[in-house]
Amino acid sequence: MEGIGKTVLLTGAAGFIGWKTAEFLLKEGFSVVGIDNLNSYYDVRLKIWRKEQLEKYKNFRFFELDIENYGALKVLFDTFNFDVVINLAARAGVRYSMINPHVYMQTNAQGTLNLLELMKEKRIKKFILASTSSLYAGQPMPFKEDAPVNTPISAYAASKKSAEVIAYTYYYLYGIDVSVLRYFTVYGPAGRPDMSIFRFIKWIDERKPIQLFGDGTQARDFTYIDDIARGTILAMKDIGYEIINLGGGKNPISINTVIHEIEKLLGKKAAIDYKPFQKTDLKETWADIEKAKKLLGWKPKIDLKEGLKITVTWYLENKNWLKDISLEEGN
Repeated sequence: MEGIGKTVLLTGAAGFIGWKTAEFLLKEGFSVVGIDNLNSYYDVRLKIWRKEQLEKYKNFRFFELDIENYGALKVLFDTFNFDVVINLAARAGVRYSMINPHVYMQTNAQGTLNLLELMKEKRIKKFILASTSSLYAGQPMPFKEDAPVNTPISAYAASKKSAEVIAYTYYYLYGIDVSVLRYFTVYGPAGRPDMSIFRFIKWIDERKPIQLFGDGTQARDFTYIDDIARGTILAMKDIGYEIINLGGGKNPISINTVIHEIEKLLGKKAAIDYKPFQKTDLKETWADIEKAKKLLGWKPKIDLKEGLKITVTWYLENKNWLKDISLEEGN
């Protein structure tokens, strides 16, 4: 889709993936209306920083708005003519979903339903939904999109599965074209402070013990933020209803390996405070990305070593304010 003359509604615009996706869209000439409720699940100063980067673009508009609020959303849909809706607003975090499951269903499921209802009313035909690799618990690797992911093991995964199913209903009944993107462990500059890589960099640099759940042999299919943003934008094409993995696509990389790479980049040794492994976590994730290659012409370009180097460099360049960022989650 050509960007000039097209308007995208992007929810979760101050979030990690939302920020970078919006930035790429703006550079391609799209008008982007970004919304975010700026909640305090993690330190809001990071969200404000991302929002301020986007507000440097003339073709960006921002509104502090919650997708749970149908009335406010309706005003927005009545005001703008959207060509595409990209729903990256979500309650994230597997562990916190055990503490407060209600907000996960309200945002991830009900919020998605609100957007789809308004798209139906306004005859908007393209919807992109952010989903998660957390749905693949118990499936053989590499994870394929046709795996029967009917037994989610966290409220977070269950809420995402609910959103996928709701989106299919609106595709079937009303012809809304839906790309469901299952993201795999996204990292990079200005990443979420509740995620391991941001925390590890900060803790190692500040010579504080890393809180490690498990023994570090658990592994992830780490995917760099720019690759995720590119894939999200490529998914704006008309494809019917498709679930698509966006992940590194290579053998999963252990947490211990990540810690070792960060140690080398910072020139500091990590101290580790081992915690019990959480039963809601997956031991390993590994994406089969053949579908993304075939349908979207997408594959990741930035490997973990390069991505970590860029991320650590950004951290060091912004250390003067990142030193005050809280790593607490679930506020």
